[in-house]
Amino acid sequence: MTAPLHVLDNPAWSALNGPQRVRGEVVGAVACYHRQVSAFGAFAHVPGTADWSALAELVGPGAVVITTGCTGAPPEGWEVEYDGEGVQLTGEALADDPPPAPNGIEVVVLGADDVDDMLGLVARTRPGPFEPRTWVLGGYVGVRRDGQLVAMAGERMRPVGWAEISAVATHPDHRRQGLGELLVRVVAAGIAARGETPMLHAAADNTGAVRLYEAMGFSVRRRTRFVAARSPGMPSTGEPALTLPPLG
Repeated sequence: MTAPLHVLDNPAWSALNGPQRVRGEVVGAVACYHRQVSAFGAFAHVPGTADWSALAELVGPGAVVITTGCTGAPPEGWEVEYDGEGVQLTGEALADDPPPAPNGIEVVVLGADDVDDMLGLVARTRPGPFEPRTWVLGGYVGVRRDGQLVAMAGERMRPVGWAEISAVATHPDHRRQGLGELLVRVVAAGIAARGETPMLHAAADNTGAVRLYEAMGFSVRRRTRFVAARSPGMPSTGEPALTLPPLG
């Protein structure tokens, strides 16, 4: 008898069937976030051709959808734009008290009024997919200097009992000052304070980032695969090609 999957083995499916159900759609064995929230989709199990067809119907023609956990090679008609390996890290040992910010640094909560600045920072730093309404997934914080948003981090998938830290980005002119680590710790503390456990993903070959996260108290749980593919047909709107890797 096959053992049931851990929720982190299929995180988007768990999130969309639990805490984030209002942020997407679930039809049978397929699910996806609303398009302006996230490009992630999910399968209940390793998909067959019929499951890919059902996902294509759910997301619409010409839409880029990212799957992880239960995924596979999309069938004919789909165009693969990314297929790569990542690592999943968990932060059971991280504190639920936010760390004190160094002198002169103020961590601010980000929301609807900050979307243009957040999209601009993502475009410059390329941490991973970020849509106009990704911020509604929660936990977004940042650092501004002279009014400019120079660093940010927030949350993405929320499998039951867990929350993924994502969109960790620092402007190139403000790196190596600990801003990214500070914001990751702030987001992680918020997750832990509400009784959930922080987790995140990184590219498997980004050994520098993995070492940094391990130094912060995260531990590698497993390797996982990310597949980004465009559904068959011409898009009804001018959806761009994927320009960011699915990780982060």
